[in-house]
Amino acid sequence: MIKKADKSQTGSIKHMWLTCFPQEEESYIDYYFDKVYKPENTLVLIENGIVQSSCQRIPHEIMFNNRILRTSMIVGVTTLPTYQNRGNMAKLMDVVMDEVNHQELVTLVQAYNPALYKKYGFEMVYYHKETTFTRNEIQRISNEGCSYLIHSEDMLRLYASFVKRFNGFYIRDVAAFDRIKEEIEAQHGKIIAYYNEKQQLQGYATCLFTNKEVIFEECIYMNSVALTKLINLALQIRPAVKVNTSQVEDLRILFPGVQVKDIGFTMARINDMELFNRLYQVQATSLEEAFASSGKPLYMNEFY
Repeated sequence: MIKKADKSQTGSIKHMWLTCFPQEEESYIDYYFDKVYKPENTLVLIENGIVQSSCQRIPHEIMFNNRILRTSMIVGVTTLPTYQNRGNMAKLMDVVMDEVNHQELVTLVQAYNPALYKKYGFEMVYYHKETTFTRNEIQRISNEGCSYLIHSEDMLRLYASFVKRFNGFYIRDVAAFDRIKEEIEAQHGKIIAYYNEKQQLQGYATCLFTNKEVIFEECIYMNSVALTKLINLALQIRPAVKVNTSQVEDLRILFPGVQVKDIGFTMARINDMELFNRLYQVQATSLEEAFASSGKPLYMNEFY
């Protein structure tokens, strides 16, 4: 039986995540189920009173072709190991597809395993450009203006200015940046910032750490000085820094010799192409054409 989850099943679903996502910090899963998880956004497959599988649709608003578009991101599609390879995912996804066909124009999914979602009409639309820095690629400069203290209001102003050149970006407010801070902290990360001499925020990076690397999950910057300051500070913490940017931000222009690769990040599905074309007054015949119809590059960096 597939149904909407209720509060009594939250513990079972959280246990499922702890079992099936060992790569995630337990503190992060604690954060997710405390701050993000909602039963009404969750489907469960139950047999013999046991929650065997679950998935969630997290609602979002994105700015698409100068209109606010309500969409959702499918996350956490998972099955307890004992019940895997029984078609549970397919059963859940069939119900999800029926829901989205009636409720929203565009649906998104995390692109961790693209092959699983292609048969449901999802295609990769947004790639990260991952650039790796070591001390050899960037000069050592002072940390003047750098800080670990950053106000959400400052982050919002910088983000709003940065995304003007993009399409498909997530609508954020001050509360969204408060949540981003909590999400990064739950993963034992940090947010680093660079303020200029006028105390104006010029760049920030949300940082996660491995034994050898700092990973900039999001890096927003107004100029090359801000970007260099942030990377230089991170290289004092670990010997390498991986910076995730949009696909059009080729940092090799500023830093020749750095290693760069494109990584699939977000897949999308248009649930009604005819309605999409009428709404946005375009004549797209494919998802690729639809997502390129604004003429602007995409920036679809999602936080919960």
